[in-house]
Amino acid sequence: MKKSIMSWSWIFIVLFFSLGVINIKFGILGLVCMFVPIYLALRGGGRVHCSKYCPRGSFLGKLLQSISFKNDLPKYINNKTVKNIMLTWMILMFAISLILAKGDFTKTAFAIFRMMAMSTSVGVLMGIIFKPRSWCVICPMGYATGLIEKNQMSKKVA
Repeated sequence: MKKSIMSWSWIFIVLFFSLGVINIKFGILGLVCMFVPIYLALRGGGRVHCSKYCPRGSFLGKLLQSISFKNDLPKYINNKTVKNIMLTWMILMFAISLILAKGDFTKTAFAIFRMMAMSTSVGVLMGIIFKPRSWCVICPMGYATGLIEKNQMSKKVA
């Protein structure tokens, strides 16, 4: 059983944003937030990152616990179509940003930082209006790791 660090992993996202403001080149560290969940899922961990490690989930849970209205998400948000749209949108926006960066390290770091900031902002907004970790329901990384897990399970059955 993997030990959870959710009680303090929020420190990583605060550190990421703080360093990114000091020097945008630290934005490249956002790749860790993108690749660790995929790596863990490919190793057979499924969505273990979401429940045990995710700095954004930890941050949203800690920061918004006392200010959230704690409303339930509308049912239409928690479905495959919305999750597919979110995952596709994020991949497209990230790809376009990387293409426009043209291999420039600083522009690439800024693109990653901007994507992390935008998704965290949406997460904070959702967490205030709904429950603190509402973003986690439609998080593209969580959905992608769930798809990896589902694919691995179907291969085991076959």
